[in-house]
Amino acid sequence: MNYRHLTPSMSLLLAFEAAARHESYTRAAVELSLTQSAVSRQVQALEQQLGLTLFRREGRRVQLTDVGRLYQREISEALGRIRGATLQATAYQSGGESLRLATLPTFGSKWLLPRLHDFYKTHPGILVHINSRIDAIDFETSGIDAAIVVGNTNLPGLISHRLQVEELVVIISPELACARDLWMPEHIGSQMLLNVANNPNVWGDWFSHHHLPHRMMRLGPSFELTSHLIQAVKAGIGIGLVPRILVAEELQGRELVSLDQPFSSQRNYLLVYPPRNEMLPSLQAFRAWLLAQI
Repeated sequence: MNYRHLTPSMSLLLAFEAAARHESYTRAAVELSLTQSAVSRQVQALEQQLGLTLFRREGRRVQLTDVGRLYQREISEALGRIRGATLQATAYQSGGESLRLATLPTFGSKWLLPRLHDFYKTHPGILVHINSRIDAIDFETSGIDAAIVVGNTNLPGLISHRLQVEELVVIISPELACARDLWMPEHIGSQMLLNVANNPNVWGDWFSHHHLPHRMMRLGPSFELTSHLIQAVKAGIGIGLVPRILVAEELQGRELVSLDQPFSSQRNYLLVYPPRNEMLPSLQAFRAWLLAQI
């Protein structure tokens, strides 16, 4: 295998990526400060090197082929990582550092972001770039340095720090709460029960904890984001079972009412990262701050 053919020059890749993004050689030329014919020649050279047809040419217009669109997606991500690495190296050289952190969307907006100003007070030279992620994170390809996740156990191949046991509370709208003078577990079980898609068994665990038969459950719609479930509860659609730290503000402001004692799930909030990142100065500083906050 000739590896030279698999590693085109940066000038060819930049011309292709710009032309693919705009689907226009003219607009790519303006962006790259080149002539339109120069961009065309570079794209053709790339196609010849790869043995692929990346664009269909229709008169003066160009359009990505299916394989061109696939190649663009991968190349754009790779170029983004290169640019990010360059920015990080430049920031480090000038005395600054950065951390690319993935976090659960609702945890990020409800718990982390309101506190992050405190981190910047003591670490003004570190930038924390926040990425919202629900699915599992591939640290090999995503460019993420560390992540805050929730799970039952430590993740293999990663260093994990337990931040907090997930404590769940039953939440209900104030209007629905007034429907009864006293809410017992069996009353809660008769209502429409909302849940988050990535934790589908949570109500079953709650029913078992209260020794209630699972056949009583009236499962309602599920939501991808906990924040959407919280809004649905506020709207009176049903009852939710959510982490207490994500609704502390709403409970304090009486936007929501909690009907039961906190219930500890089998999951934990974790800070995780691959071993190779353990000595990153930005991660060391953030880890120490985060553990102190918890």
